[in-house]
Amino acid sequence: MLTIGRLASYAGVTARAVRHYHAVGLLPEPERDHSGYRRYDAQAAVDLIRIRILADAGVPLARVQELMRAGEEEFAAAVAEIDARLRAEIAERERHRERIARLAAGDSLALPPESAAYLDKWRELGIPERIVQIERDSWILTLAVLSREEVAAAMAAKGHLLDDPEFVGVLRSIGEAIDWAPEDPRMAGLADQIAAMLDHHADWTGGSAGEMEAGLVELFDSLALDAVPGGRHLEVLLEERGWSGWTRQRRVDRWPAG
Repeated sequence: MLTIGRLASYAGVTARAVRHYHAVGLLPEPERDHSGYRRYDAQAAVDLIRIRILADAGVPLARVQELMRAGEEEFAAAVAEIDARLRAEIAERERHRERIARLAAGDSLALPPESAAYLDKWRELGIPERIVQIERDSWILTLAVLSREEVAAAMAAKGHLLDDPEFVGVLRSIGEAIDWAPEDPRMAGLADQIAAMLDHHADWTGGSAGEMEAGLVELFDSLALDAVPGGRHLEVLLEERGWSGWTRQRRVDRWPAG
């Protein structure tokens, strides 16, 4: 015969858990002996182990109580159902583990395999890491409107711009200006450089941005423009030079001089 402490130890639970199972009617509470102690037999140990295994598997205690009273066939069917649920949860957790591993890797989080090479090319060109991270996050956000395959295709199309010295020069200049204050006098020159690049790439207006709803475009704009102190002022300067928007770039009438 076992004391409550020894019973709990054998079953891998606490004495407090045993008392709780008594209180909710899961485990019968034995009579106390002449010394005032509860004494448990082997069947109590077996029942407690079954309760603990079912509870550890996430089975609600009310359901555990039903299963403890169930016949062999009903119990076996319930166990098979629990096993299937656990297998599904394990598969889902494995998917989470893969995503966490990609998160640790950085660039490949939620993105196609091609993303690592694409973003590495930005780094090889000397683009500051903060700019690369904004670019990476914008592609992750793009998955809200495009499939992974479409993102890979759009990324490949934009990747061709990395062979254009003018485009790369703009990226480097933006990187150098990332901490400039809005009133920095150099902002006007940066706006001139970006506007000239857009003039030369008038056929490129941000890839899939034309298909996005306005709210999502604003989200993309915020991701880029609000990440740097002078971002919103740069947007104004670009509009003065004939270009509206950052994600969805459109020509606008130039403001009259003076």
